[in-house]
Amino acid sequence: MTTNKIWVITMFPEIYRPFLETGVAGQALRSERGQKFEFNTISLRNYSPNDFKGVDDSPFGGGAGMVMRADVLKNALIEGVVKPGGYDTEKYKEQLHIVYTSARGHQWTDSYAREFSARNWGVGKKKDLVFFCGRYEGIDERFLEKYVDEVICVGDYILTSGDLAVLNIIDSAIRFVPGVLGNKISAEDESFATPLLEHPHYTKPREFEGMEVPDVLLSGNHQKIEKYRREERERMTKKWRPDLWEKIKDLK
Repeated sequence: MTTNKIWVITMFPEIYRPFLETGVAGQALRSERGQKFEFNTISLRNYSPNDFKGVDDSPFGGGAGMVMRADVLKNALIEGVVKPGGYDTEKYKEQLHIVYTSARGHQWTDSYAREFSARNWGVGKKKDLVFFCGRYEGIDERFLEKYVDEVICVGDYILTSGDLAVLNIIDSAIRFVPGVLGNKISAEDESFATPLLEHPHYTKPREFEGMEVPDVLLSGNHQKIEKYRREERERMTKKWRPDLWEKIKDLK
């Protein structure tokens, strides 16, 4: 079985420890579900030429904030990933797919998560993944132009750390790897898998603080249950995401 290697170059590797130790994504990355994975975090601070381990500097032209240095980023890529990973030092671009997160990137959606998962972890995949986690004002543009293959934006808002975006990407994409979710239907019948939100869910007890489980769910009539759930998906979308409903109502 092919091993899917993931490398994350970050200033704070400790962020990923609880992610790897808990939940479905953690089990998948420990190769306990679905395919075989190898997850590596590389501390960017270890690849700075400065004694004080500086990875950033003030921007040319002035301005607020600091910019992560291209030479440190490249050093981390070559010395932290390419050589230890056994990749060809001349042809590693053919063996690695390098990802950065930024507002300029491709918008991360459920459909793009599916595509990303299939492209990088599907049958016939040829490259391992490398994520660069930005901080401060971002990273030197020259590194982006020469080394980064794909830029992803997880939403129109600002995070303090690219690590949070990378965790988002890995967590949402790895769910689509065959065998990761216990029930394949789980990934097919949920919010954003279709244009509508999910229907409400109920379990025991049948009565909670005066509120009963809808009778139709106890009827055993699967046609009625499916009709009820379809209507509830529409109702929930209208109520909670009217913006989505406006986009899809004319398609019905």
